[in-house]
Amino acid sequence: MKWLRIWLTLLASLLLAGCRTKTAPLEEGEIVYQIYYLNAAMTRLIPQEYRSRTKDTDLLIQEMMDRFLKVPADLDCQAALSEKATYQGYKQEDMVLYLYFDSGYGAMQPGREILCRAALVRTLTQVPGIDYISIYSGDQLLMDTKGMPVGMLSATDFVDSISDVNAYERTELTLYFTDGGGEALFAEKREVVHNINTSVEKVILEELLGGPRQPGLEPTLDPGIRLLNVSTNENVCYLNFDGAFLNNPLEVKDYIPIYSIVNSLSELSSVNRVQISINGVQNVKFRDSIELNTMFERNLDYIGEGDRQAELKPLVPVEEE
Repeated sequence: MKWLRIWLTLLASLLLAGCRTKTAPLEEGEIVYQIYYLNAAMTRLIPQEYRSRTKDTDLLIQEMMDRFLKVPADLDCQAALSEKATYQGYKQEDMVLYLYFDSGYGAMQPGREILCRAALVRTLTQVPGIDYISIYSGDQLLMDTKGMPVGMLSATDFVDSISDVNAYERTELTLYFTDGGGEALFAEKREVVHNINTSVEKVILEELLGGPRQPGLEPTLDPGIRLLNVSTNENVCYLNFDGAFLNNPLEVKDYIPIYSIVNSLSELSSVNRVQISINGVQNVKFRDSIELNTMFERNLDYIGEGDRQAELKPLVPVEEE
């Protein structure tokens, strides 16, 4: 909680003081990007405008990393990466950019590492086609202070405004689970209390992975599945799971896990469609039968009807810790 509070506070204000130069008119073919540095006190991120005509993805990644690592002499800023850490290269696969550093990266002070992590993600996800960043320290995936893999990160993982990390709100959800037959979906209404800094979409996925509370209902997702990222843009909810999602072992019809997710998310006014990726890749099949490289929309054909549906009752609210 300590570092979460620092994270939210330090990333709150992307101040330009001491780093902005006079803005000149764009020349033909130029695109404006932001390279993120640290202020002199190393307490916040500072975006610095950078212009480039480069169109090739690989060349642009290299160009922006060079700029990221070497702060221009005329700027009163510091590189986000510690001098004790060494950048070793990158690899791109579909929408994911894998960044490799020596073990000095993981040895950075937690506060600075969080800022560096945010600076890397915000800088490099501006490259067209790069939606996620995965960071390696030494030979292993970056771990958080609890020893858990950080996983893939997107720009939406880093908040822009100060929020009270101890503030919570109550939300009513309509979640879709299945029954013993595993062929239909049934609605379970529940109220949850969650941190205001956690998106409702993420709360819905966490609740689905946690399983039903209503007697007679069965889960639709294996709790061992990891949700790597969730974001919503223009009424499309983008979900990124780890590989465990593809081989859901539950004895349910293939469409049940997919539409348990889609129909639950579609209960939100902000979500009309859902795009599912696996480790950042969309061109895969769920259970070797359902193509994931499509936008899924609410499907009422899979929702159960009659007396079984009428038996489901809203649950008493459960307070989350």
